[in-house]
Amino acid sequence: MTSKSHSERDCVEFVRTVLDWLDEHDESDASTASLDDAFALLADQRRRLLLAVMRTYGEELTLPDAAEEVAVRETGHSVTNISAERVQEVYLSLYHDHLPRLVDAGLLEYDQERDLVAPNAV
Repeated sequence: MTSKSHSERDCVEFVRTVLDWLDEHDESDASTASLDDAFALLADQRRRLLLAVMRTYGEELTLPDAAEEVAVRETGHSVTNISAERVQEVYLSLYHDHLPRLVDAGLLEYDQERDLVAPNAV
C-alpha cells in the first residue's frame, strides 16, 4: 500500500466534508442542482483565481487590473515578468467566458461601460 500525497489527502478530506454537508442538508433536487452549479463554476482554475482576486481586494477593480492579478497568480511571476500578450489573453478569456458566468451566478458584478468588476454586495 502506498501512502497518499498531501494533495490527495486534502482532496479526500474535501470530498468527505462535502458529503457530510450533504447529509446535513436536504438532498432535494434543488440542493443537488445548486451543488452541481457551484462545482461547475469552480471547476475552472481561472474562475477560481478571479474569485480569489476579488476576495483579496474586496472592492471593485478594473478588469485589466484583475486580469493582471490573475495572470500573476497563474504564472507565479511578477507582472513585470509576464508578457502583455499573456495578460491580454487572460483579459479576453475573463471578458468573454469566465466573468459572464460569475456575473450570471450572482458572485460578481460588472459595469461594462467602466470596465469594472466588483464582488456582489448580496
